[in-house]
Amino acid sequence: MEGKDEQRAGLLHGIGAYGMWGLVPLFWPLLKPSGAAEILAHRMVWSLAVVGVILLVLKRWAWIGVLVRRPRKLALITAAAAVITVNWGLYIWAVNSDHVVEASLGYFINPLVTIAMGVLLLGERLRPAQWIAVATGFAAVLVLAVGYGHPPWISLVLAFSFATYGLAKKKVDMGGLESLAAETAVLFLPALGFLIWLGARGETTFTSGGGAGHGLLLASTGLVTAIPLIAFGAAAIRVPLSTLGLLQYLAPVFQFALGVAYFHEEMPPERWAGFALVWVALTLLTWDALRTARHGRAEALRLATTVATTGATVPPAAATGRGIAAPTGPPSEN
Repeated sequence: MEGKDEQRAGLLHGIGAYGMWGLVPLFWPLLKPSGAAEILAHRMVWSLAVVGVILLVLKRWAWIGVLVRRPRKLALITAAAAVITVNWGLYIWAVNSDHVVEASLGYFINPLVTIAMGVLLLGERLRPAQWIAVATGFAAVLVLAVGYGHPPWISLVLAFSFATYGLAKKKVDMGGLESLAAETAVLFLPALGFLIWLGARGETTFTSGGGAGHGLLLASTGLVTAIPLIAFGAAAIRVPLSTLGLLQYLAPVFQFALGVAYFHEEMPPERWAGFALVWVALTLLTWDALRTARHGRAEALRLATTVATTGATVPPAAATGRGIAAPTGPPSEN
């Protein structure tokens, strides 16, 4: 019973995390007249403040000394911080410039880009279904390029930057809160310097954009960043990765629905066709991942039974299997 309660709590945390990331396009327009660069700088500064308080309460500081003594890990954190800066900044600009649908496409195709990067950069091998999914995704980009009259650059930059961020995070192998604290610590001084520069030029909106209420909204960007991440962390330790992999599609689904139904962005037939191809690719990818996971569990059970009855040793290759599953990736930190 306790295990079921834990899984139910994890599922609710996961839905909450991805639901909040999916609804975040409703928040960024509230920060106008602040520009994307100023919003981004505030997000960096206030995120560090919020995460720092959480880590202080939890007394989780030991990782800092370990990180400082490992230059390679610190370099990866710096690279991750640089890439997520591009991702966050472009996403905020896209939402506040009426490109919510195109931004959502970036997170739809992110799993396909992650798989392609695994092949190109890590030499991973794909199963046939994964090859078909990637090829279908590529066809979707071509169809959307026709629909937009140009390649969907916002989607592609968001997808590739977030996939690169995920690759760096995988190499760093740190907890969500610790990783966010380290990344925002790297970004803190440049972000604070930019805000001071804006203030010196009289161009800041922190106090002049709408009074104290606007300043509080800008400060709340730290909470908007940290709260979904905490919920995701609670989900990650309670539910299987395959479940998280399915939940990750909630965010772009909500973003797409908001773009079409709330922001009333145009969706001509060519764009519907492109999105349909992306959804076909993701359906195929998800089916293949679930099938492979079931096969893996069945094979593990068979091997365990064999070991128990015969005392044989299981070869490492047989225990780990081949191929790569559909990536769950890091949380969509929009």
